[in-house]
Amino acid sequence: MYKSSLVPPMRLVFFMWLFYSIQLYMHIDLGFLGIKPLTLRGTIGILTAPLVHGNLTHLVSNTFPVLFLGAAIYLFYDRIAPQIFLQCYFFTNILVWVFGRQDFYHIGASGLVYALASFLIFFGIFRRKFRSIIISIIVLLAYGGLIYGILPQNSYVSWESHLMGFIVGMGSAFTMSKVSKVYG
Repeated sequence: MYKSSLVPPMRLVFFMWLFYSIQLYMHIDLGFLGIKPLTLRGTIGILTAPLVHGNLTHLVSNTFPVLFLGAAIYLFYDRIAPQIFLQCYFFTNILVWVFGRQDFYHIGASGLVYALASFLIFFGIFRRKFRSIIISIIVLLAYGGLIYGILPQNSYVSWESHLMGFIVGMGSAFTMSKVSKVYG
């Protein structure tokens, strides 16, 4: 069970590193696979933006949180994990496509990181079960500093991805806490 909780996040990380390797070794910029808000061309980014990273630091800074937070969701909430992971991935990117800065290609998995962290924090608060609250506290202690990333600070950082991920994670936690009360 513990090993299987790593499989979905590891698959995503594999593709993140594969995209970066292709970009690096073939000397091509895959930035066009990012989200270009409100453009037909930018819709491809809804699927591919979390796989594309600007540099190695960007990639590494997303790799470990995707693994840790993704594994936590699959380990502790295995029944709802696939739905949560997909919601966090796609809804975040859709909202960035709608509300993001239009003169900018939004790339990277940080929107997903914010969504997963936000889900884990708020699910414990909304669910009010001991184990979920402990998980919330651990994630808050480890990733509480993420809150500063939802504010515009650096013109080259997609704070919109951070904010939309945070909102999607919180919304997913709220809706799933209501459903999980019904189903156990």
